[in-house]
Amino acid sequence: MPPQPDAAAPEPAAVGLPAGTTACLFDLDGVLTETATVHAAAWKEMFDAYLQERSSRTGEPFRPFSIADDYPAYVDGKQRADGTRSFLASRGIELPEGDPDDPPEAETVAGLGNRKNALVLEKIRTEGVHAYQGSLDYVRACRRAGLRTAVVSSSANTADVLHVVGIEDLFDARIDGVVARDRKLPGKPAPDTFVAGAEALSATPRQAVVYEDALAGVAAGRAGRFGYVVGVNRVDAQHGRDLAAHGADVVVSDLAELLPEAGA
Repeated sequence: MPPQPDAAAPEPAAVGLPAGTTACLFDLDGVLTETATVHAAAWKEMFDAYLQERSSRTGEPFRPFSIADDYPAYVDGKQRADGTRSFLASRGIELPEGDPDDPPEAETVAGLGNRKNALVLEKIRTEGVHAYQGSLDYVRACRRAGLRTAVVSSSANTADVLHVVGIEDLFDARIDGVVARDRKLPGKPAPDTFVAGAEALSATPRQAVVYEDALAGVAAGRAGRFGYVVGVNRVDAQHGRDLAAHGADVVVSDLAELLPEAGA
């Protein structure tokens, strides 16, 4: 059981949040951990291999997957099947959905998604996982301020990543790809997983803050009418502008920037 925040009334101003905030909902990849780059590399490796094979079989021109353009536009922040389907549609490719347990070599949405997941797990095993220290400091500050905390991620590997990094005890709840599948919750940009995270912390959306680095995640926070949406920009100036355009109330490059002492 994670340690509970202080029993005293929450003090959201201590962590740069609006009055009335009681709950903080953190995306994982790119917000808490550096695994967004791992996911991006795995998506590229999987899609490039598939597109090359398809090109040799059909004669279609090979156009590689772009981490700079395709990743944020079609897959970042989305559940695996949604991201696979979205990118394929951008290339005019339609595949059978398949079954969740399709083998990685199956030419289905599920099969390609499982191929990508196998690559992610291998990269995590061989390269490890690193957390952003500023984010961990901020989460701990939120808990000291009496706020409840949850991880809300589209990744089915969330529990494994939290365990590898050793930060399970910083969160009161976890809504991830496994939970979303079991509860049949639509993925981001739909707000349902964030709403579930707020409910797990006994909060309404207006009382909760969403922390996201993905455009789909920020859009989900805005669609759910959450009290505050924090965009985390670890890419470039254009991505920061895109986060704001998709609904972020504030955009930071590191969550520690939200702490009052950081702006002193």
